[in-house]
Amino acid sequence: MANKDQVAEKNILGTNVIAQIGILVHDIEKTSQAYADFFGVENPGWSLTDTVDKAETEYKGNSTEARAKLAFFDMGSLQLELIEPDQHPSTWREYLDEHGEGPHHIAFIIKGMKEKITLMERSQMPLMQKGEYTGGRYAYMDTFKDLKIILELLENDN
Repeated sequence: MANKDQVAEKNILGTNVIAQIGILVHDIEKTSQAYADFFGVENPGWSLTDTVDKAETEYKGNSTEARAKLAFFDMGSLQLELIEPDQHPSTWREYLDEHGEGPHHIAFIIKGMKEKITLMERSQMPLMQKGEYTGGRYAYMDTFKDLKIILELLENDN
Protein backbone atom coordinates (compact mmCIF):
# COMPACT_ATOMS: atom_id res chain seq x y z
CA MET A 1 0.00 0.00 0.00
CA ALA A 2 1.36 3.45 -0.94
CA ASN A 3 2.06 5.87 1.85
CA LYS A 4 0.50 9.34 1.95
CA ASP A 5 3.59 11.10 0.55
CA GLN A 6 3.80 8.73 -2.45
CA VAL A 7 0.12 9.31 -3.18
CA ALA A 8 0.55 13.11 -2.86
CA GLU A 9 3.46 13.02 -5.35
CA LYS A 10 1.18 11.43 -7.92
CA ASN A 11 -1.49 14.14 -7.54
CA ILE A 12 -1.23 15.98 -10.86
CA LEU A 13 -3.20 18.99 -9.60
CA GLY A 14 -1.35 19.34 -6.30
CA THR A 15 -4.71 19.53 -4.49
CA ASN A 16 -7.80 17.42 -3.89
CA VAL A 17 -10.01 20.24 -2.59
CA ILE A 18 -12.99 20.92 -4.85
CA ALA A 19 -13.45 24.69 -5.00
CA GLN A 20 -16.46 24.90 -7.31
CA ILE A 21 -19.22 22.98 -9.04
CA GLY A 22 -20.38 24.41 -12.37
CA ILE A 23 -23.98 23.86 -13.48
CA LEU A 24 -25.29 24.64 -16.97
CA VAL A 25 -28.72 26.29 -17.20
CA HIS A 26 -31.03 27.65 -19.90
CA ASP A 27 -32.37 30.53 -17.77
CA ILE A 28 -29.92 31.94 -15.24
CA GLU A 29 -32.39 34.41 -13.74
CA LYS A 30 -35.00 31.75 -13.02
CA THR A 31 -32.47 29.18 -11.78
CA SER A 32 -30.49 31.57 -9.58
CA GLN A 33 -33.75 32.71 -7.97
CA ALA A 34 -34.69 29.06 -7.37
CA TYR A 35 -31.34 28.48 -5.62
CA ALA A 36 -31.71 31.69 -3.59
CA ASP A 37 -35.22 30.68 -2.49
CA PHE A 38 -34.23 27.09 -1.73
CA PHE A 39 -31.26 28.06 0.46
CA GLY A 40 -32.83 31.23 1.89
CA VAL A 41 -29.99 33.42 0.62
CA GLU A 42 -29.78 36.57 -1.44
CA ASN A 43 -29.81 36.14 -5.21
CA PRO A 44 -26.28 37.14 -6.28
CA GLY A 45 -27.43 38.31 -9.72
CA TRP A 46 -25.33 37.46 -12.75
CA SER A 47 -22.43 38.89 -14.72
CA LEU A 48 -21.38 38.41 -18.33
CA THR A 49 -17.96 36.98 -19.16
CA ASP A 50 -15.54 39.27 -20.97
CA THR A 51 -15.41 39.67 -24.74
CA VAL A 52 -12.89 37.58 -26.68
CA ASP A 53 -10.37 40.46 -26.93
CA LYS A 54 -10.11 40.53 -23.11
CA ALA A 55 -10.87 36.89 -22.24
CA GLU A 56 -8.74 35.42 -25.08
CA THR A 57 -11.22 32.54 -25.10
CA GLU A 58 -10.16 29.46 -27.05
CA TYR A 59 -12.31 26.40 -27.64
CA LYS A 60 -10.74 23.29 -29.17
CA GLY A 61 -7.68 25.36 -30.09
CA ASN A 62 -9.58 28.12 -31.92
CA SER A 63 -10.50 31.61 -30.83
CA THR A 64 -14.21 31.92 -30.01
CA GLU A 65 -16.49 34.83 -29.21
CA ALA A 66 -18.35 32.61 -26.73
CA ARG A 67 -19.65 34.37 -23.65
CA ALA A 68 -21.78 33.25 -20.77
CA LYS A 69 -23.87 34.70 -17.97
CA LEU A 70 -22.47 33.54 -14.62
CA ALA A 71 -23.98 33.55 -11.14
CA PHE A 72 -21.95 32.51 -8.10
CA PHE A 73 -23.29 31.16 -4.81
CA ASP A 74 -20.74 30.78 -2.00
CA MET A 75 -21.77 27.65 -0.10
CA GLY A 76 -19.28 27.36 2.75
CA SER A 77 -16.06 25.88 1.40
CA LEU A 78 -17.59 25.35 -2.05
CA GLN A 79 -18.86 27.71 -4.73
CA LEU A 80 -21.78 26.89 -7.02
CA GLU A 81 -21.45 28.49 -10.44
CA LEU A 82 -24.51 28.73 -12.69
CA ILE A 83 -23.65 29.14 -16.38
CA GLU A 84 -25.97 30.26 -19.17
CA PRO A 85 -23.94 30.17 -22.40
CA ASP A 86 -24.57 32.17 -25.55
CA GLN A 87 -24.82 30.44 -28.96
CA HIS A 88 -21.11 30.72 -29.93
CA PRO A 89 -18.96 27.55 -29.88
CA SER A 90 -17.85 26.63 -26.36
CA THR A 91 -17.69 23.65 -24.03
CA TRP A 92 -20.71 25.17 -22.25
CA ARG A 93 -22.85 25.37 -25.41
CA GLU A 94 -21.82 21.94 -26.70
CA TYR A 95 -22.42 20.24 -23.34
CA LEU A 96 -25.78 21.97 -22.78
CA ASP A 97 -26.94 21.00 -26.29
CA GLU A 98 -25.82 17.38 -25.87
CA HIS A 99 -26.69 16.69 -22.22
CA GLY A 100 -29.17 19.37 -21.20
CA GLU A 101 -29.10 21.30 -17.97
CA GLY A 102 -27.08 20.04 -15.02
CA PRO A 103 -23.52 19.54 -13.76
CA HIS A 104 -20.77 20.59 -16.18
CA HIS A 105 -17.56 20.63 -14.13
CA ILE A 106 -15.82 20.52 -10.81
CA ALA A 107 -13.07 23.08 -10.32
CA PHE A 108 -9.79 23.11 -8.45
CA ILE A 109 -7.58 26.08 -7.62
CA ILE A 110 -4.08 25.33 -8.85
CA LYS A 111 -0.68 26.97 -9.36
CA GLY A 112 1.29 26.64 -12.61
CA MET A 113 -1.45 26.48 -15.24
CA LYS A 114 0.78 25.67 -18.24
CA GLU A 115 2.56 22.86 -16.38
CA LYS A 116 -0.73 21.35 -15.13
CA ILE A 117 -2.23 21.42 -18.64
CA THR A 118 0.90 19.69 -20.03
CA LEU A 119 0.81 17.00 -17.32
CA MET A 120 -2.88 16.33 -17.88
CA GLU A 121 -2.52 16.21 -21.67
CA ARG A 122 0.26 13.63 -21.23
CA SER A 123 -2.33 11.56 -19.33
CA GLN A 124 -4.76 11.73 -22.31
CA MET A 125 -6.83 14.52 -20.70
CA PRO A 126 -6.79 17.22 -23.42
CA LEU A 127 -7.45 20.92 -23.03
CA MET A 128 -10.99 21.76 -24.20
CA GLN A 129 -11.34 25.47 -23.51
CA LYS A 130 -9.33 28.17 -21.80
CA GLY A 131 -9.57 31.85 -21.11
CA GLU A 132 -8.71 34.75 -18.86
CA TYR A 133 -10.82 36.50 -16.24
CA THR A 134 -10.08 39.52 -14.07
CA GLY A 135 -7.50 38.21 -11.63
CA GLY A 136 -6.67 34.90 -13.27
CA ARG A 137 -7.30 32.22 -15.86
CA TYR A 138 -9.22 28.99 -16.33
CA ALA A 139 -8.87 25.81 -18.34
CA TYR A 140 -11.43 23.05 -18.91
CA MET A 141 -9.79 19.67 -19.31
CA ASP A 142 -11.52 16.72 -20.99
CA THR A 143 -11.48 14.24 -18.12
CA PHE A 144 -14.93 12.84 -18.88
CA LYS A 145 -13.72 9.43 -20.17
CA ASP A 146 -11.94 8.62 -16.90
CA LEU A 147 -13.58 10.84 -14.26
CA LYS A 148 -17.11 11.15 -15.73
CA ILE A 149 -17.05 14.94 -15.39
CA ILE A 150 -14.99 17.80 -16.80
CA LEU A 151 -12.28 19.26 -14.53
CA GLU A 152 -11.74 23.01 -14.50
CA LEU A 153 -8.39 24.42 -13.44
CA LEU A 154 -8.50 27.88 -11.86
CA GLU A 155 -5.33 29.90 -11.36
CA ASN A 156 -5.65 33.19 -9.55
CA ASP A 157 -3.01 35.90 -9.70
CA ASN A 158 -1.54 36.83 -6.33
